[in-house]
Amino acid sequence: MDDLDGFDRKILKVLSEEGRISWRDLAARIGLSFSPTLRRVRKLEESGAIQGYAALLDEGRMLGTLGVFISVTLERQTKDVLLAFEGCVTDIPEVVGGYQTSGSSDYLLHAMVRDLEHYQRLLDILTAAPGVARIQSNFAIKTFVRRSAFPA
Repeated sequence: MDDLDGFDRKILKVLSEEGRISWRDLAARIGLSFSPTLRRVRKLEESGAIQGYAALLDEGRMLGTLGVFISVTLERQTKDVLLAFEGCVTDIPEVVGGYQTSGSSDYLLHAMVRDLEHYQRLLDILTAAPGVARIQSNFAIKTFVRRSAFPA
């Protein structure tokens, strides 16, 4: 968003790092009084720059510590096949991220599993999903960067 000024950027940075900060503490952190800070936050929410507030969950504790990136190629790329596949995958709790992509595959899924047996059960679900022609998986060795904060 090109129409963000310095205070808006500070607000986004602080809220992306500490979504539970009080409005008074936020105002103090960005160097603006309470009322203008609150007006700016509401404006950022209304514009869609802030889409909501959420807790960052420890995926390893919730689902497993083994990260896997799964490339999925569909038999056909018609709207009904795409929507059916997306609808099926959206309901799989192990899938923590899903992206429609360009290139040699149609989708890239990010999943978390406990072990290879858990991965095999996930693979069984994915291969039965509507329209799937091919699946290729890559396991994450380590995470070296993961951002949720707005850049300064």
